[in-house]
Amino acid sequence: MSRKKNLAILVGGGPAPGINSVIGAATIRSQLEGVEVLGIRDGFSNLQHGNVERVMPLTIAGISRIHFTGGSHIGISRANPTVDPQLLENTVISLLRLNVDKLITIGGDDTAYSAMRLEQKSEGRIRVAHVPKTIDNDLDLPPEINTFGFQTARHVGCEIVKNLMVDAKTTSRWYFLIAMGRKAGHLALGIGKAAGATLSLIPEEFPEGNIRLKALVDTLVGAIIKRLSYGRPDGVAVIAEGVVLRIDPADLTQAAEAERDAHGHLRIAEVNIGETLKHAVQRRLREFGIKSTVIAKNIGYELRCADPVPYDLEYTRDLGYCAAKFLLSGGNASMVSMQGGRFVPIPFSEMLDPVTNRTRVRLVDIQCASYAIARRYMLRLRRDDFEDAHELAKFAATAKLDLHEFREQFQALIAFEPPALDFEKGIRDAASRSVAAAAAAAAAAPAAAAAAPGKTAASTSKGKKKKKK
Repeated sequence: MSRKKNLAILVGGGPAPGINSVIGAATIRSQLEGVEVLGIRDGFSNLQHGNVERVMPLTIAGISRIHFTGGSHIGISRANPTVDPQLLENTVISLLRLNVDKLITIGGDDTAYSAMRLEQKSEGRIRVAHVPKTIDNDLDLPPEINTFGFQTARHVGCEIVKNLMVDAKTTSRWYFLIAMGRKAGHLALGIGKAAGATLSLIPEEFPEGNIRLKALVDTLVGAIIKRLSYGRPDGVAVIAEGVVLRIDPADLTQAAEAERDAHGHLRIAEVNIGETLKHAVQRRLREFGIKSTVIAKNIGYELRCADPVPYDLEYTRDLGYCAAKFLLSGGNASMVSMQGGRFVPIPFSEMLDPVTNRTRVRLVDIQCASYAIARRYMLRLRRDDFEDAHELAKFAATAKLDLHEFREQFQALIAFEPPALDFEKGIRDAASRSVAAAAAAAAAAPAAAAAAPGKTAASTSKGKKKKKK
């Protein structure tokens, strides 16, 4: 008689608030259905080398209340078993040795890809469910669905920015805050918009391919000049770290020497984009006789292991429960999602980008209303500034330039500006829908009247007699 198979849980990538809540919920659901749960310590790093000693049994008593805490109860790593077929084979064999036939992976797009490849390699021997985790919010979910950890990271980041905005005003300085977000700017934009930072810079607003460092520098310099013209020598810019990947490598000589992680990604912290922008902006400002104190600061590590806010606590308990229940019910090869309060498994096959053959990444939609509103609240040079001679004269005077010179120096920036929101179109569309709804209601009225129970002839006659009497 064969032993009952185990369910295993492992975490890959970087930390995100809510990991422990997923682990706890999945463990409780599995244990209540009589299935033993193993926590795989430190992601794939041990399994891929055949080490099956770094595991821990997970029990309801052992995980009670861990959902309130940040970090990962079973550790985490960026180990990538897909770089070598032997490592992937080792991982499958290690799980089979542990009598595992059900695996929950918790992680971002790289871990999702590893989970997908592992399930394929196991050839049906191991069923896999992936729980999407990243504070970058860049997994390919529907636009309204966040990855867990994002809301907590934004909340903590917003508090940091709020305090630095007060410090900036008090000390008459600028802060350049580099927020996590390798491929997408959701976190930088979410923090900046919620906190009311002076401006946010995200990679999506710049065209694909190599942009020059000067475009970023002039965007920040233009914002500083504009703010100075209003009598404010202070400000806070929230910048997504991923902008570094769009800059021409010729402008970032240190990028070629920077370390890369197990998935081949540039370790962006090695480039130190904050200090690079700080010094370049200060040099550019000196060309206009402007001296400004700028402080570059990375925010990200402070956000990743924060205790989850209630939104992420509830969300991750749902995800952990559904991941376990999905596997226990025979499900396989899918990413777990909650959409409109309903469990929706997303097959791994739907997550692949046919061009890159990697998991798709969700970018910020810079054509949507939410982003357009965020831009309207930012203080940066805009298209309408260059259409207002009075405003432009104020900025030019601050930079000690005439109008023509100021246009020559900065007008190129508006090429990256998305079109303004067309509220007139929205009004027209709403009016059209209203007319259509009224017409549909009018057309339905006769049918509704005919279907309604009417007065019979007898009752009508009886009514008349009563009235006569």
